[in-house]
Amino acid sequence: MFFVSDIYTTAPSKFKTELQEKTYRVLQDLHIPFERVDTDEAITMNDCVQINKALDMKMVKTLFLCNRKQTEFFLFVTTADKSFSAKEFSNALGISRVSFAPADLMEKMLGTTIGAATVFSALLDKDNRVQIIFDKDVLAEEWYGCSDGTTTGYMKIKTSQVFHDFLKFAKHSPKTIHV
Repeated sequence: MFFVSDIYTTAPSKFKTELQEKTYRVLQDLHIPFERVDTDEAITMNDCVQINKALDMKMVKTLFLCNRKQTEFFLFVTTADKSFSAKEFSNALGISRVSFAPADLMEKMLGTTIGAATVFSALLDKDNRVQIIFDKDVLAEEWYGCSDGTTTGYMKIKTSQVFHDFLKFAKHSPKTIHV
């Protein structure tokens, strides 16, 4: 059985990563309310089913992508039920084909491991090397479910607050596409 804790509205008492700590501090500073749960390690979207039920929302799928030369990077936020097509993504942005970025770059640039990719990594991307791309279907949802930068912490926040308030604070201007 996959463990999901009770719902909390405060930050964890101990932080597992620098990104996790920054995430909760910024949400507090911006007065952005959230609900969160602690879980067993969740890596796949199937692991997120119990989290979705507990928080009464739909988890987003966040993918870290790059071009072949690894000079352009993208954090693509889409709905959990959509399969990813590199061709459709590239066509929607008018760029050459992308692939998944290597795990070592994910840790270096986003401060996360596989399974923990999150929009909150924008806090670590001071040079705006990572373009944040939202699937327009995500923006149609009232609630945004995502990792807190770990594979054992997940949260629910108003989508509009992530897209407008948080990303503005993190000095990232997201693009929206339909795939």
